[in-house]
Amino acid sequence: MFVAVQAPQYQKYRAVLDQMFRLRKRVFWDQLHWDVEIDGDYERDSYDALNPVYMIWCSPDAQTLYGSMRLMPTTGPTLLYDVFRETFPHGATLSAPGIWEATRTCIEADNIQRDHPGIDAARGFGLLCLATAECAVAHNIQTLICNYEPHMKRVYARAGATVQELGRAHSFGRHPVCCGAFRMDNQTIAEMRAALKVDLPIYQRGHGAERRVRHADLAA
Repeated sequence: MFVAVQAPQYQKYRAVLDQMFRLRKRVFWDQLHWDVEIDGDYERDSYDALNPVYMIWCSPDAQTLYGSMRLMPTTGPTLLYDVFRETFPHGATLSAPGIWEATRTCIEADNIQRDHPGIDAARGFGLLCLATAECAVAHNIQTLICNYEPHMKRVYARAGATVQELGRAHSFGRHPVCCGAFRMDNQTIAEMRAALKVDLPIYQRGHGAERRVRHADLAA
């Protein structure tokens, strides 16, 4: 199931949130060698203390994590402005109630392969992005902003997601870091569903989300 976990629900989803912080450490510190804050087997930063929304893909019993993404309003502190400000033009204003930042996206490929053998990591990433788009539209978010390396544009395209590059910078490592805007509306959702060959909503607010997703055919 795909759920948006807000602060009042952290305790309910504590098992998968714990797995999320462990996964983030393995992905961003161990594999990608990012300069991130780690505490033992966990990767957390100061933004996690601000009660962000976590888009979580997990098993129906909320005990097994398949993927996660952190969502934060740009009206408060964000990596976009605090760390990656040089990735977009100084004349651009990306702080508004309808604009949110998406960061720390990662996929638990081993769990997906074990429990959903028809879904590879790339498709899993696309499904997580689709669920996030459905969530954004349901909550009146018009734009998601992401920082990403250039090769990710092809990954987004395979999921049917169109990104508008606003700028890029070359001072963060071996590869440029881009700043991109994703339009969140019903047309975007339709294009992503078509690309991923998904007919039903995979994120739904309120009761019934678990039942809907469990019966959706997520495999290609």
